[in-house]
Amino acid sequence: MSSIPASMALNAYARAAGMGGNVQTPQPGTAGQANGAFGDMLKQAMTEAVNSSKAGETQMAAVTGGTGGNIVDVVTAVAEAESTLQTVVTVRDKVITAYQEIMRMPI
Repeated sequence: MSSIPASMALNAYARAAGMGGNVQTPQPGTAGQANGAFGDMLKQAMTEAVNSSKAGETQMAAVTGGTGGNIVDVVTAVAEAESTLQTVVTVRDKVITAYQEIMRMPI
């Protein structure tokens, strides 16, 4: 089984998160207000995940390019990006599981 680089996965999640950007905002007083807050939270988490990955890539480029940098900072940034990606994947899996459970409910 081949592994997918973390940066590729994060970029794919970022593109997927951007696809929902043109969703209409719910009208005041509707049940959709809670969904907007949840959507905003997910969007913020995706932004943080992408920024974490970019910071790790920037640090790696600085060290490998010979322009300076510290290997400890690179390892820390990569570990943070990996942790963020694992969190995003776990949340995604939980959302999918919840959706499947809802679809199994009898009407």
